[in-house]
Amino acid sequence: MELDRILIKDLSVPGILGIKPDERINEQEILVNAVLWADTRPASVSDDIDDAVNYRTITKALIAHIRDGKPMLVERLVQELVDICFELEPRIMRVEMTVEKPGALRYARSVGISIVRDRTSELEE
Repeated sequence: MELDRILIKDLSVPGILGIKPDERINEQEILVNAVLWADTRPASVSDDIDDAVNYRTITKALIAHIRDGKPMLVERLVQELVDICFELEPRIMRVEMTVEKPGALRYARSVGISIVRDRTSELEE
């Protein structure tokens, strides 16, 4: 079955992320983009939020985690955000998550990591 894509674009949240002493104290912008694969046809037929992936609920959970998590590595944060999507919404079958730190490298607009995870692989681990 073909899945549809729900996009969360350019979610910008201040948070603690990094290994340098100043990064452990001073919040910086953390930029998140997510693609959530799910079947949106049931919601398109019923026009009922109970049949839809509630991207507002997911986004609020991502924001809360970024604000409270304070991981050292982008690698950890990006995986944790994927895990939140799978935990909150059983209709999500695949997630592509990108986490960036704008301005973290001199001469680069941003640096980040993008990962793709499938629900089946998450269940096997």
